[in-house]
Amino acid sequence: MSSNSIDVKSLIIPMDDEYAQYLKDESRSIGQAQSISFPNTEAEIAAIVCELSSQGTRITVQGGRTGISAGAVPNGGHVMNLGRMTDVLGLRIDSDGNFCVRVEPGLALSTLREMLENRKLECTFCDEVSRDAHQKFTKAPEQFFPTDPTETSATFGGIAACNSSGARSYLYGPVRPFVTALRIVLADGQTLALERGKVLAVGRKLTLHTEQGKQLEVPLPSYNLPQTKNASGYYTEDNMDAIDLFIGSDGTLGIITDVEIKLLPNPSVIWGISCFPSDEMQAVNLVEMLRQRIGQIAAIEYFDESALEILREQKAAGNFAQMPEIPSEHGTCVYCELHCDSESDAEERILLINDIYAELGIDESSTWMTSTAKERAQMAELRHAVPESVNLLIDQRKKIDPVIIKLGSDMSVPRTPGRLMEVVKMYRQSVAERNLQTAVWGHIGDNHVHVNVLPHNAEEYEKGKEMFQEWAKIISEQGGAVSAEHGAGKLKAGLIKIMYGEESLREMAQTKASLDPKGLLGVNNLFSEEFLQS
Repeated sequence: MSSNSIDVKSLIIPMDDEYAQYLKDESRSIGQAQSISFPNTEAEIAAIVCELSSQGTRITVQGGRTGISAGAVPNGGHVMNLGRMTDVLGLRIDSDGNFCVRVEPGLALSTLREMLENRKLECTFCDEVSRDAHQKFTKAPEQFFPTDPTETSATFGGIAACNSSGARSYLYGPVRPFVTALRIVLADGQTLALERGKVLAVGRKLTLHTEQGKQLEVPLPSYNLPQTKNASGYYTEDNMDAIDLFIGSDGTLGIITDVEIKLLPNPSVIWGISCFPSDEMQAVNLVEMLRQRIGQIAAIEYFDESALEILREQKAAGNFAQMPEIPSEHGTCVYCELHCDSESDAEERILLINDIYAELGIDESSTWMTSTAKERAQMAELRHAVPESVNLLIDQRKKIDPVIIKLGSDMSVPRTPGRLMEVVKMYRQSVAERNLQTAVWGHIGDNHVHVNVLPHNAEEYEKGKEMFQEWAKIISEQGGAVSAEHGAGKLKAGLIKIMYGEESLREMAQTKASLDPKGLLGVNNLFSEEFLQS
């Protein structure tokens, strides 16, 4: 369908109460907009963008709205929700023998996982390459997508736009290396088709060609990226791949309409082991020893005492039925997931882990072992239940003081020995000085835990924001990142400024202006619009 045959005005719907849910995301922030659309095709996206661009209308792109940084919360103008674009578009086998599947941006991670488990990608493939690859796919070992964000209703457009990662990033890293191709609609309606390895920058300058024949010269920021888990700001390095600029760009450079992702064969054996250190210092020491001695660990996750108590309260209230009971004597929890080639490999690593428990005085008899998909689903429910429980708590408090929204840190520090202990002590001291209630959980194997402040009133909320700004300065000076996996959105744009400095933000704005000269896409995501005018 050509854009000339599309009745674009009928696709742009006035915003009213019927669509109020699309003014917010999981951050609990609420925005405002004048119109909304639900395109079904890339051609419709391009037509809508051309119409809105001619009017100078801002566009906020949404998928599953699972983000917690308000990147999908509109700042005026138009909301474009891609939730209806859920098709599987193609399949191929790359030069390394990996299956690569093309999906639309609104496809949910949970839906793809179900397809992979059933070895049936729900699509009528029209091209011979896809049909041949799909025939081999049905007979191949079970495949999986390694990126593991907590919220499985996250969609692939958002996963790519935020460079999502999750629990298994300890072994597999973020989504970036698994994105092999993108299609993108730019702010003027023209389209880009990018394949990994095909378009490279020269130094810090990138030349792109749209499918309509336009040449774009894109300056890349000069800052150096932190050597840690990072989803803060535009990706930049000398001679980089063009596709990496758009991954993690938070909807500010273009609209992702088509994502190709690489799959991996499912590990032969996946075992999980949860243990319960008596306190946080013992938990940190355990993590350091696991990292030093144990291979084939996919994830090392953490839940502090407050997080476990919140879960107990929710379980007692009848929520999260699949979640296992957590005995009251358990102080903290460290979950370790092994991806092994055989049961003998897994058993060998379990014995090594038990030796570490003995050294630290952790009670081996109280550990939980998971070796089946059903048991892993229970642990996944526990991981999902923590942020959901906090959201419920904040929603209750917000009724009393509407100023309150969830405050969650997303900072990481390098894996230098001893650095985890230092940053955890800094977190605890700062929280104690301000007498704030918190719950802490997250990807401790990556030196990346989420400290969630649970304010009772506006005063505590402001204290929490100021504390995060202090942390951002300290962590940035020590080579860390202010956003490790959730993107900056609108809520963390101020922390990006602390991390990189004003001059670097001006460089980011120049990068954006080369692709979006009117500054219409994702306004105030990553950095304030004032930098576009400077």
